[in-house]
Amino acid sequence: MTPPPDTGTARADTIARLRRMANARKVAAASAADEEHCDLCGTSLPSDHRHMLQTEERRILCVCEPCRAMRAHEPGLRPTGSRSLYLDGFQLDDDLWAKFQIPIGLAFFFRSGAAGRVVALYPSPAGATECELYLEAWRELTLANPVIATLDSDVEALVVNRLSSPPEHAIVPIDRCYELVGTIKANWTGISGGSSVEDAVAAFFGRLRPRSGS
Repeated sequence: MTPPPDTGTARADTIARLRRMANARKVAAASAADEEHCDLCGTSLPSDHRHMLQTEERRILCVCEPCRAMRAHEPGLRPTGSRSLYLDGFQLDDDLWAKFQIPIGLAFFFRSGAAGRVVALYPSPAGATECELYLEAWRELTLANPVIATLDSDVEALVVNRLSSPPEHAIVPIDRCYELVGTIKANWTGISGGSSVEDAVAAFFGRLRPRSGS
C-alpha cells in the first residue's frame, strides 16, 4: 500500500522553489539595471565599450560600435581620442605653473571647438571645475613643449599631475580625463581630497607610464 504524501514536506519544497524563482528574478532585474546601453540607439553594451563626445555640452556618450562608425561625422559628435602618450622630459617649472592660477596640482587642458579656445579643468568634490586660462601661459607652455600643439581639438587633453614628485604629464583621450574626475569625486574626503584621491591619481598615471624594458 502506497503511503500518503507528506503534505508538510511538499509544502516546504514548493515554498523553497518559489523563493529560488523570486531570487532569480531579483538577480536578473539587478543585472538588467546595471547593464549599460548605447546613449544613441539604446542597445546593450559590453563593459569595455567606447565613447563619443557631444561637443556643445561636453558630454561623454557611451556608444556601440555601429553608432560610433555611422555617426562619427555628424555635427556636434566626435569619437573620443585613442592616443595615450606619457610625456617624459616635459618642461613645466613652478613659475610657469603659477601663471595658470589653478588651485590644485592636477588639471587637464584641451582645445574646445565650441568655445574657440583652450579650456582648463581641474577635479573637485563637485566634479570638473573650469578655470579662466591665462593664454600667455599656454603659449609659453607650447613653445617649451611643441608636442601639445598636436592635441586633437575636443577629444584629446594634456593632463598635468603635480601631486606627485616629480610631476607627471600625459596626453590622453578626453573620456579618460572625465573618468578620472568621476573617480576623484567618488573618493574625495575632507578639504583636500585625502589619500584616496592621491591613490586614484597615482593609479591613473601608473597605467600610462611606460614599463621598464618596453
